Amino acid sequence: MMMILGIPAPLLFGQLLLGVVNGAFYALMSLGLAIIFGMLNIVNFAHGALFMLGAFTAWGLLNYAGIGYWWALLLAPLIVGAFGVLLERLFISKLYKLDHLYGLLLTFGLALILEGLVRNYYGSSGLPYRIPSQLQGAQNLGFMIMPNYRGWVVLAAIVMCVITWLVIEKTSIGAKLRAATENAPLVQSFGINVPLMITLTYGAGVALAAFAGVLAAPIYSVNPNMGANFIIVVFAVVVIGGMGSILGSIVTGFGLGIVEGLTRVFYPEGSATVIFVVMVIVLLARPAGLFGRAH
Repeated sequence: MMMILGIPAPLLFGQLLLGVVNGAFYALMSLGLAIIFGMLNIVNFAHGALFMLGAFTAWGLLNYAGIGYWWALLLAPLIVGAFGVLLERLFISKLYKLDHLYGLLLTFGLALILEGLVRNYYGSSGLPYRIPSQLQGAQNLGFMIMPNYRGWVVLAAIVMCVITWLVIEKTSIGAKLRAATENAPLVQSFGINVPLMITLTYGAGVALAAFAGVLAAPIYSVNPNMGANFIIVVFAVVVIGGMGSILGSIVTGFGLGIVEGLTRVFYPEGSATVIFVVMVIVLLARPAGLFGRAH
């Protein structure tokens, strides 16, 4: 068996793949958080619960309506994104002029309510969601066996992250969004409906979390706690990358997933805390984050 640094190659590359897959979810979820914070200035603690709702929506579409995985990838983000728009209009829009703490407390409360409602209806045990037949099986790469579905998750996450970055950084819509965060009254004076733009931005950030939830459904059991298991790590990713930084969320999400995977190989005891150790080091050296702008 081939060894690398004294570690069997299949073990090393297997954990590296697991780290890249986790990094794909970190990147997608932190990207949605970065959009919401960067454009709306709201610390959205409900993001994990909305990720969970994306997975449950996919499960519900399959079991109640017979709608499979591929359509769920499109419909679940739209459904949960529309729910996010409703939340923004009813609750979050009242907090834009207040301190960040109010938004954090409100969204934390919303997360507890959503998770509690789902838990009361479905229980805490995980619900299975099958991998679509087109993505079952695995590929022998010689140095490792790569499950087809995990390869698809990484590819889908990269494509979605790139599309989101291009929309925000390279299009007129993205330019208007960035301008609205800097000077909303000036942008509105040009006839642009800034409140509608803000609402749709929140819905888009929520839709990204739901998209990640659909991707996660066949890998993790669909359960009310699946978002809570991710959200603390994802907040650490956002802080390390720089609050509100789109590129920082993408690069840091994938990078920290790889670091976490390698830590499981070389120092398993530290795999649960390595991301937070990195966060402390980065904040000591660069308080605004790796890609953040100092105020």
